[in-house]
Amino acid sequence: MNVLKKFLVAALAVCMAAPAVFANGDQEGGSGGGKPLIGVVMPTRSEERWNKDGNAVKEGLEKLGYAVDLQFSDDDIPTQLNQIDNMITNGVKVLVIASIDGSSLGTQLKNARAAGIPVISYDRLLMQSPNVDYYVSFDNYKVGRQMGQILVNGLKLDNPPKKPVNLELFAGSPDDNNSVGFYQGAIDVLQPYMNSGVVHIPSGQIERTIIGTLRWDAAEAQKRMENLLSRYYSGNVILDGILSPYDPISLSCLEACKAVGYGTAGKPLPLVGGQDCIVASVKSILRGEQYATVLKDTRALGAAAVELVDKILKGQTITGLDTTSYPNGATVNGRPYVVPSLLLDSVIVTKDNVQKAVIDTGYHTRAELGL
Repeated sequence: MNVLKKFLVAALAVCMAAPAVFANGDQEGGSGGGKPLIGVVMPTRSEERWNKDGNAVKEGLEKLGYAVDLQFSDDDIPTQLNQIDNMITNGVKVLVIASIDGSSLGTQLKNARAAGIPVISYDRLLMQSPNVDYYVSFDNYKVGRQMGQILVNGLKLDNPPKKPVNLELFAGSPDDNNSVGFYQGAIDVLQPYMNSGVVHIPSGQIERTIIGTLRWDAAEAQKRMENLLSRYYSGNVILDGILSPYDPISLSCLEACKAVGYGTAGKPLPLVGGQDCIVASVKSILRGEQYATVLKDTRALGAAAVELVDKILKGQTITGLDTTSYPNGATVNGRPYVVPSLLLDSVIVTKDNVQKAVIDTGYHTRAELGL
């Protein structure tokens, strides 16, 4: 009987501990030690920016006295679904979700609503569901316009050379709704130059569905750049610029260009912008390779999400919401559902303002940049 009793006690202990175990978790679940528990889900830990975002939100919430279950989904949709299911089961008070595929979480969002758990869509808009309470991001259309403006400024398209400027276009992941805003903003800036003949796209590849990069995969972007160069850029045809929506894509495109002789005398690297202001890209900018990037300060985004969570749980009025810009494809009472949004500003970073915009603000330190 003593052996049986010991077995039952051990089994009960395992069962009681099981709900507190999460795949890739950084914080035990359950009640959060008596503190309100907040679920935070980021798409991957393999990219610099999502680590910054996740840590910013976690640290900010913990400073306010909340417990945080921070999960990284490693760009695997089933993993993300399971993580959110577990968070709902464990009674989180708010969900903050940066999705892998914004249209894949319909069941989880419905279950969150049924459990009375508010959902904040973080940086990537959750689609096809009315069960999204808020969206916190940057103004994606404005970011796209900044991407286009980088090319206008750097290539001096308002004072163009005698021959057309050759560009190739890259877009973000087709399953990320942010890509729509980035693409449309950039195209709206570049289209007049294409219409006038100042800008030429030798490949003819312009549509977002064609130039998109699934999962923002830099390796896939590099393969596409290599194919474009081998097919459309021979003889005297030189690539002058690249529209890039993301710093790792920018860097991979530059590598593809270097491999075929760009960056040597008489054949300069094409002018490339980017987005996210990662360390590697800032170093590249300082070396005179990547021309610019769009800085979206993850600290500000994280702080906005933290403040929103706190106001929700305290029952405070949420002000400053954009209620017209972000329909997510769902309908409510026969009308398009527009997700109430908090939109932040972004800034173009070039070699000229790295010190002021990046180092002086503490976004990256001199040591991180090797200075």
